[in-house]
Amino acid sequence: MSKMQTIFYKQIKLEKGITMKKIKIGVITASDRASKGIYEDISGVAIQDTMKDYLKSEFEIVYRCIPDEQDILESTMKELCDSEKCCLVVTTGGTGPALRDVTPEATENVCEKMMPGFGELMRQVSLQYVPTAILSRQTAGIRGKSLIINLPGKPKSIRECLDAVFPAVPYCIDLIEGPFIETNEDVIKAFRPKVK
Repeated sequence: MSKMQTIFYKQIKLEKGITMKKIKIGVITASDRASKGIYEDISGVAIQDTMKDYLKSEFEIVYRCIPDEQDILESTMKELCDSEKCCLVVTTGGTGPALRDVTPEATENVCEKMMPGFGELMRQVSLQYVPTAILSRQTAGIRGKSLIINLPGKPKSIRECLDAVFPAVPYCIDLIEGPFIETNEDVIKAFRPKVK
């Protein structure tokens, strides 16, 4: 995005009375074992590292590592969206077909609008690497002024999926009246419609 477009989008935010506040991003790891400290949460760390690579805007991470329990997932998503005011909540884990994989169900229960294109694109990208990507049920949705995105559990897959969908994330957050997000264009370029 050009400097003029950035200024234009910032001006729109100011005219709407939306302050250019610090961005908060929620990271939720759904894992029974990681939440008990049986092993290190490398997936949650991978998401945080990816955000540091992607974002030029100043931001704060609000991190939670919780068990694969649907009620806990739902209450944590609500907390990060409603109380913590995270404009983006990214989850990892719990998207497969196993009995305790309930992250998509929790996401659907807390969101007002589902965004199925995110899951469709992530599966399409992952299928280029592993045939078992078809087993993934990751999705995305909107709760209030927050975008929730479910990611797989492996760090390599997390980066592949985020590389595919993140160009659309800042504009999605613009549309739901969240804070303006600038990306590091040397790493990933956000797509916003051209200003005429």
